[in-house]
Amino acid sequence: MKFSKKLSVIAIAYALGAIPFVTAQDASSSAQPWMKTDLSAAERTQLVLKEMTLDEKLSLVVGYFGTDAPWKNFTRPVESHPQSAGFVYGVPRLGIPHIWQADAGVGVASQGGPNVRERTALPSGMNTAATWNPQVGFEGGAMIGSEARTSGFNVLLAGGVNLVREPRNGRNFEYGGEDPLLAGVMVGAQIKGVQSNKIVSTLKHFAYNDQESGRFHLNVTIDEAAGRMSDLLALQFAYEIGNPGSVMCSYNRVYGVYGCESEYLLNEVLKKDWGFKGWVMSDWGATHSTIPAANNGLDQQSGLPFDHAAYFKEPLKEAVTNGWVTQARLDDMAGRVLHALFEQGVMDNPVPQASNNIDFKKHGLISQKDAEEGMVLLRNEKVNGATLLPLAKELKKIAIIGSHANVGVLSGGGSSQVYPIGGMAVKGLGPKVFPGPMVYYPSSPMKALAVRYPNARISFDEGTNPQAAAKLAAESDLTIVFANQWTAESVDVPNLSLPDNQDALIASVAKANAKTVVVLQTGGAVLMPWLNDVGAVVEAWYPGTNGGEAIARVLSGEVNPSGHLPITFPAAENQLPRAIVDGSLKKPEERFEVNYFEGAAVGYKWFELKNHQPLFPFGFGLSYTDFAYSDLKADVKNGQLNVSFSVKNTGALAGKDVAQVYVAPKSAKWEAPKRLGAFQKVDLKPGESSNVTVTVDPRLLAMYQSKDKTWKIAKGEYEVILAKSTAEPQTSVKVKLPARKLDVNGK
Repeated sequence: MKFSKKLSVIAIAYALGAIPFVTAQDASSSAQPWMKTDLSAAERTQLVLKEMTLDEKLSLVVGYFGTDAPWKNFTRPVESHPQSAGFVYGVPRLGIPHIWQADAGVGVASQGGPNVRERTALPSGMNTAATWNPQVGFEGGAMIGSEARTSGFNVLLAGGVNLVREPRNGRNFEYGGEDPLLAGVMVGAQIKGVQSNKIVSTLKHFAYNDQESGRFHLNVTIDEAAGRMSDLLALQFAYEIGNPGSVMCSYNRVYGVYGCESEYLLNEVLKKDWGFKGWVMSDWGATHSTIPAANNGLDQQSGLPFDHAAYFKEPLKEAVTNGWVTQARLDDMAGRVLHALFEQGVMDNPVPQASNNIDFKKHGLISQKDAEEGMVLLRNEKVNGATLLPLAKELKKIAIIGSHANVGVLSGGGSSQVYPIGGMAVKGLGPKVFPGPMVYYPSSPMKALAVRYPNARISFDEGTNPQAAAKLAAESDLTIVFANQWTAESVDVPNLSLPDNQDALIASVAKANAKTVVVLQTGGAVLMPWLNDVGAVVEAWYPGTNGGEAIARVLSGEVNPSGHLPITFPAAENQLPRAIVDGSLKKPEERFEVNYFEGAAVGYKWFELKNHQPLFPFGFGLSYTDFAYSDLKADVKNGQLNVSFSVKNTGALAGKDVAQVYVAPKSAKWEAPKRLGAFQKVDLKPGESSNVTVTVDPRLLAMYQSKDKTWKIAKGEYEVILAKSTAEPQTSVKVKLPARKLDVNGK
């Protein structure tokens, strides 16, 4: 009896925060054997499950919004972090910590309110994908994971890898592009980086959440095999590389069933086929039932009160009591949460009390490196005998026009919004409510350029009047127009044209001064009717906390641009599979169908299949130096396709190149003429060469067979192409592949 009272006192002390959670070292005793770190995550999970009551297990499968929601008469749990995404109650008496969740598309985000959390923002996910450098992805993930831990969060809602099927999707900026290999590798590296901080990252949104219009009501239909070779393959690569502790299921229906109660997606694909051991959490407002959701694979209802009911509270308890959801299934649900907490080190490394003890200068430089490597030089023509970029040192009068470039750089909107240190550069822009506000980070491209060109007169024009801007341009040696496209969660853009009459602005300025550089800050692809009239174009995406500095360093030549497009830029919207975004003309609550008839032919594959000539092809990117390829060889050993080649910097400046390997079947039929099979980024000094060897994942050589869940490589001849982009083959070799059958995981 005395022992029980003592435990009760300790439990109360934990609950009140009077003493910290026990560490593995404190608790590795016979009293709490699940805290022994020499046991596997599975063993530890089973040991602690035996000690848990029904109510304690239920507490792990319900998550709450971490922000007051007066429109729902909801007050956040007092234990949650203010203005955060979510909170789940742990079991302090057993050493199971609370779960504190933060949105984290590009950094530790904050819900809007009076006391926003100010943190370091990475550039957009699209920018990170454009680096084609997994190490950059890892370092960025590690940085935001570090800030999350210091901020008191142990779960980040990161890892967005939805393919860019619909270029007008407002949330594309969070994701990793249109190709399953590139997107999966880059996002997988970010997840790995986040979790290197002993916290959990999600992988999201599972699956086919490829547009925001009608995201709560649309139903996706796609050929099952085509889905396995596109969206699901991207998610599978990211899962295998990053090993996320949690997967977030999506809002939309798939084959008529909500993503968060899909037996096919959650139980069959994710848990059975891929062997996922962690937990599936719902997106905020994506749970629609108790028994179907629980039995079909959802492990945790997230974000109460966004759903119509607290399905995983009393209704789930009743379902378990009556046997509609088995006790074994509830144990599996809670056990999956525990398994991830053990496996990722959350249990043994409790997050500290939230603080601002962060080296923001150091983290800003990590973000800046990402921005610099992801910016894509799209055009750099000679005007009066010289290319416009890098900017000439002798410039005396520089005009900077548009996009508040005198004070900051743009970011994307919605749940991923990271608020900048020191406050927003411009206030009062964009929607007053979600997905607003429109946030500019206080990193001024104009000020950064002024430091580098102290002898030049740099003038700024807001760009709201094309005639006034043209007048300034005519009086200047060179003009830099900053154009933007703000995109955000919950809304898609109506078209790919630059908003707010910016095309007319650029055309007017370019007519006044042939030496015009355009710097784009966009969520994705845009049309460029003025392209042939300007001398240079840089795609800067949303460049993050130090974006102004990064842009100035690229324009001035301190950094040689090395980004390559992770998406195709169409020449016209009639080249896309859909004239308009499906459902964009529907009523808000109206259910509608989305048929992905293009199957696995996403992005560049669709363009090549239909013989469309894009404005800029997938993989495209210029440099201030030149590179040459040679010695391409390909061989097959033990069924594995290996490719080797040499890259040489033949120019006068140091730079980085992205060598891309594509594979095209000569007799076998794929969804498109060729696929990206491998890539490698190399950093070379002038005259320096690098010998590169890459391997091609066998799934990228195969067609998926739904009937027996296998990948089949057809016997025959294949062309291995070494290229600078999908449209720029440099050299190729032929290789013969034997027939081969692999399991669902490519083994």
